[in-house]
Amino acid sequence: MSEYDEFGLFAENAEEAGLPWSGAPRVRRVSAEIGNGANISALRWGEDDPELVLLHGGAQNAHTWDTVALALNRPLVAIDLPGHGQSDWWPDHGYTPDRLAAAVATAVDALAPGAQAIVGMSLGGLTALRLAARRPDLVRRLVLVDVTPGTGDHPGKTAAITAFVHGPADFASFDEILERTVTHNPGRSVRSLRRGILHNAREQDNGRWIWRYDRIRPTADGTLDFGPLWEDVSALATAPMLVRGARSPVVDDADTAEFLRRQPEARIEIVTDAGHSVQGDRPIELAALIQDFTVDRTSAR
Repeated sequence: MSEYDEFGLFAENAEEAGLPWSGAPRVRRVSAEIGNGANISALRWGEDDPELVLLHGGAQNAHTWDTVALALNRPLVAIDLPGHGQSDWWPDHGYTPDRLAAAVATAVDALAPGAQAIVGMSLGGLTALRLAARRPDLVRRLVLVDVTPGTGDHPGKTAAITAFVHGPADFASFDEILERTVTHNPGRSVRSLRRGILHNAREQDNGRWIWRYDRIRPTADGTLDFGPLWEDVSALATAPMLVRGARSPVVDDADTAEFLRRQPEARIEIVTDAGHSVQGDRPIELAALIQDFTVDRTSAR
């Protein structure tokens, strides 16, 4: 493998998505202290004050948003949640939405206090929801990508994701980790999955490959109880947007109905040909929805 350059793959993202390319975007690593000697790392896109904050899902990292960020072409911050990417891991591995929200609040205060909206996918979405309850001043608009508090109701919703995330911890070679990733993501191009692995795994001195994320352990019965976060949905001061992947089992119609019962003015969008990782499967469509919802306030319905 050639030396990894985390900022050297954007042209490939743009080419695969059919986006115009006029040169490398301005992206740099930034960080914020969150207490107890720990730091959150993030990607800052652009030089102007960030307009958006993007929060990835569990077992992902800030680079999952690269194509979306290229399509948006707006100043923003994509955060590596604690235990993911280049952010510090927590010794107790307790990456709950409540604890993550407290850490993210500190990072947003430092890196993007004036952001117009926070976009959160999966675990990042639940974190953003909790953040909206803790610090509504930081969450002026909220976009949730394929997640609701009903996601943890039963293990069947996330069985395929859990099987992948909690599979082998290390691999003999890059080809081995790529093969397993392709098997679990048949709808994605090998090229895009290769990029994802380069951002989300690293080679050890012995030549074996390991993931860049710490593991979140479910309960004994395989569920994760996010039910209390429904009260945070009810408490939102501004109607959010919920984006579902049409092929994803993670958010079902009952979840959507409960979401609308608590937030009748919420905007619901279903993205065709997208699984749980909408930002990976249909990044241009997701970017367009985010743009419409966060720029034109009359678009919320």
